[in-house]
Amino acid sequence: MPSFLEARNQILANVPLLGQERVLITDAVGRILAEDITASWDMPRWTNSAMDGYAVRSQDCQQPTRLEVIDFIAAGGVSDKTVIPGVAIKIMTGAPLPEGADAVIPVEETTADGTFVQTQKMVKPGAHIRNRGEDVVEGECIVPRGTLLRPAEIGMLASYGKAFLPVYRKPRVAILSTGDELVELGEPLSENRIINSNSLALVAALKEIGAEPVVLGIALDNRASHIEKISEGLKADVLITSAGVSTGDRDFVRAVLEDLGAKPVFWKVDIKPGRPTTFAMKDGKPIFSLPGNPVSTMVTFEELVKPGLLKMMGHTRVIKQEVEAVLESDLTKKRLGVLNFQRVNITIRDGQYFASCSGDQNTGILKTMVRADALALLPEDKDVFMAGEKVKIHILGPHVTMQEG
Repeated sequence: MPSFLEARNQILANVPLLGQERVLITDAVGRILAEDITASWDMPRWTNSAMDGYAVRSQDCQQPTRLEVIDFIAAGGVSDKTVIPGVAIKIMTGAPLPEGADAVIPVEETTADGTFVQTQKMVKPGAHIRNRGEDVVEGECIVPRGTLLRPAEIGMLASYGKAFLPVYRKPRVAILSTGDELVELGEPLSENRIINSNSLALVAALKEIGAEPVVLGIALDNRASHIEKISEGLKADVLITSAGVSTGDRDFVRAVLEDLGAKPVFWKVDIKPGRPTTFAMKDGKPIFSLPGNPVSTMVTFEELVKPGLLKMMGHTRVIKQEVEAVLESDLTKKRLGVLNFQRVNITIRDGQYFASCSGDQNTGILKTMVRADALALLPEDKDVFMAGEKVKIHILGPHVTMQEG
């Protein structure tokens, strides 16, 4: 049975990087760039004015002076006139700097007087000028392969005329829940039945990272239903199953996967919750079989499935950053020798994370997961962690409470 780190490393060693596709730039936000993009020209393409004002020779403006205005350059325009001693050219932001000028005086630092302008301050060479290539030089890599495309990257690439971008393909991830006790959301909820919430939680988790969920529904507790549903799921890029991975009389997932040719990588992981988690490969396609308990499903997706999917999508940072937190309440484990993920609330004071128990850690208590900001990683060699001790945590979302110390 692998440890948590061993299991995660085995997943990352086996999952493939998906192929590429070209998408419209407006559809590329949140995708991963699949090729280096280099600049086709300097940016700015020409030396230009950074302000609305007057293009001048700085040596003419070492003290307040009166200059003749001989031309006007609008944004997008040019001038064939040269700034010579004693003259200025009115210029708008972004317009090319005319020949002879080496500075721009903002309009608010001048007084217009017919065809003349009166300056008010000394002007330094290069004032309010954006030089050609000062942002990007032709041939420079402007966005490297593996970059998560945000609005800033989209704006940069659009400025170089990139209407379509090469990105890594989104994985189509099939989701299968198992068990006769399940009913779908909206169906009559009779006694001894529960709603198939795991599938919907996994749909949300997949959409959150940009993958495409394919919901297969529920496999009933018989071999034929499992064969049908799992065979359909293997047509996707990835298959995730929920429940049915233990060794009970009605746990068919493992046996059916083996019958269909899946090669096991591991069948259990030395963690809690999530010990029955399994990982297999079939024709280059990853198969994750998660425990059926909703908390266990979410924890194992977060800690084991998500890194693998992020790698497939081209992400270069796939492992969640660990940070230290000071415990504000005692945490206990039920047994030694197992890495325990416990749900905790987080506050930040004076730059330090503080963690407290979010409630009952029984894996059947879903509201504790709802309340949690992070998972505390309680190592194998201890079972009691006292308030004031430091532990490693994985932040679950952006809703950490900020408090002043």
